[in-house]
Amino acid sequence: MTTTATSSLPSYDLFTPEMMTNPMPTLHRIRAENPLVWSPQLNAYVLTRYADILAALKDRRLASSNMANWMDLLTPEQQQELLPVRQSIQLWMGHTNEQDHLRFQLLLKRYFTPGTVDALRPRVRQITEELLDAAEPHGGTDVVEALAYPLPANVIAEMLGMPTRDREKLQAWSRDITALFGRSDIHQLRRSQRSVLEMQDYLRPLLEERRREPREDLISVLLAASKEGSLSEEEIVSNCVLLLFAGHETTANLIANGLVMLFEHPDQFELLKARPELMPTAVEEMMRCDGPASIISRVSTEPVEVCGHSFPAGKTFYLALGAGNRDPEVFPDPDRFDITRKPNRHLGFGMGSFYCLGAALARMEADECFRILLRRFPNIRPAYEKPDWQSGAPLSHNLKSLQVKF
Repeated sequence: MTTTATSSLPSYDLFTPEMMTNPMPTLHRIRAENPLVWSPQLNAYVLTRYADILAALKDRRLASSNMANWMDLLTPEQQQELLPVRQSIQLWMGHTNEQDHLRFQLLLKRYFTPGTVDALRPRVRQITEELLDAAEPHGGTDVVEALAYPLPANVIAEMLGMPTRDREKLQAWSRDITALFGRSDIHQLRRSQRSVLEMQDYLRPLLEERRREPREDLISVLLAASKEGSLSEEEIVSNCVLLLFAGHETTANLIANGLVMLFEHPDQFELLKARPELMPTAVEEMMRCDGPASIISRVSTEPVEVCGHSFPAGKTFYLALGAGNRDPEVFPDPDRFDITRKPNRHLGFGMGSFYCLGAALARMEADECFRILLRRFPNIRPAYEKPDWQSGAPLSHNLKSLQVKF
């Protein structure tokens, strides 16, 4: 084991125009040349090999790191201005220490059971049909705006007991919050902070209502735990913001990105329309090839060995899940989109104690959405020259819009 200094590792610029539009060619080169590299912009080490990422995900000495930690690179005055949102994010499940994360997981697993998720299928189908009913008379639509976002947004909002009339607020807030996880300018970050604080202010009266009249929703579950002393009100409010944001943002990106992949691989598209029973493996391949969680961060809590190098506590590592999911050592012909691929041990939902709690819900929503979309509109096709990608967090992208014709 060798001790590693930043200067002893190759440094890569992960924010070039090429990396922001199509990072995979460069990630393939990085993985082949140097399994561990330094990113000066992220002030962190980056892992790109599947085996190394998997080992890091399982290593208890590497704790979940706040994806907004890159804001440490802002000026002291800017950091002070953004302190309220930093303090809120520090309470988010997955951004806390492992003990607090597991405490939240145990509580939420009472709600996110396989039975609960399966019981939501009829409602997911109903919402999907209603959204497509609204789009059909126009002969086409923006899938991002009309389907990919409102479907999971309505589902998670109903799970939390959020009134229907306020769902559009949720989507607007969530779009603003996304800027917290990429290298955004101070104006975007101020808007993100404002949206987080507005969401928190919106949620507090809902909590009071559920205290007086508990229901069969997630807020009531969390409030019941607070009576037992398991959660504080600030933890509940902060994590409801997280659930409202993460509960639909990632699924929306999975649906939109997945449809682009089908358009770009017409042979697989035709196969899926002919054999809808392949939908579960198709969704897994969408997660592998262009899943919404393409990178996550970890921080060492004690001395640790990573890729044959030793590091002290307090070092930050970015695990490039998207690169690991295209590792040729694990996935034959890794850049090929194959909806029949088995096995498919992708890392799109993480691994270990920080495995995505909403994975089953995201899979189910995408499965039902694509089944209904392709049944109703088998001739759906792109109405754009090229996808309207916008950069998000490092090494990731999402669609600003996705215009289609029926």
